[in-house]
Amino acid sequence: MGSAELAEWRAYEQIAGPLGGVRGDVNAAMISAAIVAVNRGKGQRAPKLADFMPRWDRTKVRKSPEELFRAAMIANSALQGRVVANN
Repeated sequence: MGSAELAEWRAYEQIAGPLGGVRGDVNAAMISAAIVAVNRGKGQRAPKLADFMPRWDRTKVRKSPEELFRAAMIANSALQGRVVANN
């Protein structure tokens, strides 16, 4: 994978959240909820699984393809990559 493609994936993850399935987030949330539940004080409510789930979709403004491309090029530059034309 070249630096340009890596930069594109990095820009994508900054917008959409980390790559990979949701299962890892759910597993971590279940463990966290269980630990908090057994250590909560008397009379405190048991936590909900949703309390521990990361929300990656907090961005209210969707970026245009041009803005996404610009973010990818900035990341590519930060990684000292270069753009190679494919002919």
